[in-house]
Amino acid sequence: MKYPIQKKRFKKRLRKRKMKPIPRVVVPSFFTLMNLFCGFLSILMISQGNLMVGAWLIVLAGMFDVLDGFMARLTNATSEFGMELDSISDVVSFAVAPGFLVFSFAFNELGIVGILLSALAPICGAIRLARFNVESKFGENEYFRGLPTPAFAIMLAAFYLTFMNRMDWFSGLNQGVISILIPIVILLSFLMVSTIPFDKIPKFDRESIKKFKGRLILLGIYFIVIAIFQDIGLMVVFSFFILKGLTLGLYIFWKQAFTDDPDPLEEGI
Repeated sequence: MKYPIQKKRFKKRLRKRKMKPIPRVVVPSFFTLMNLFCGFLSILMISQGNLMVGAWLIVLAGMFDVLDGFMARLTNATSEFGMELDSISDVVSFAVAPGFLVFSFAFNELGIVGILLSALAPICGAIRLARFNVESKFGENEYFRGLPTPAFAIMLAAFYLTFMNRMDWFSGLNQGVISILIPIVILLSFLMVSTIPFDKIPKFDRESIKKFKGRLILLGIYFIVIAIFQDIGLMVVFSFFILKGLTLGLYIFWKQAFTDDPDPLEEGI
């Protein structure tokens, strides 16, 4: 007869205990881990010869990366743990995976040179992310310094998705598509470790919306173009994103070199 009494006491103790709320950091970390999972699946698919699925998984990882940052800001759950986890995930999804993609797609024909060219993605991506982690400890900037690794990875994935069935377009070149892909990989890798400013998704508060209204409108246009034109839309959007960053970099250089304006970025362009 003691057992029912002990059971009732146990239930009372459970009621008295307050359930601890789930830490807010769990929400963005879930999307970060999904980003990592997509990067792993991408490498797996590419290794099995399914490059198209691997490329789309890189794009999907980019979507989870955007949701990760959005949810971290929405729930005010930014943390050092989340930042480190995000960087580790980004190295896999946006540095190793795209490097493996271009190697499997084209650079495997170049021997050791192809390996070195493919290695630019993980090497420059790791440097870019390590620098970002260090700089973020001194405050948040309104622009990315250097091309973000997701933009680098999605640009390469979009290139493959756009031209995988249009290889005859490059038949007049000596090395075919490789003649175009080599300078693209070198340029994009250099842009990752550069200090050229690239647009950053602003916070969704009143002050940021008012200051960066044009950037938010442009972000909406990006999503519409990608939704309608898919792989070609990705190519167009990220090409424009990169060209916009290069144009802004030239503008800043001209302002600092030929005018008395020390920081043109304060204009909120």
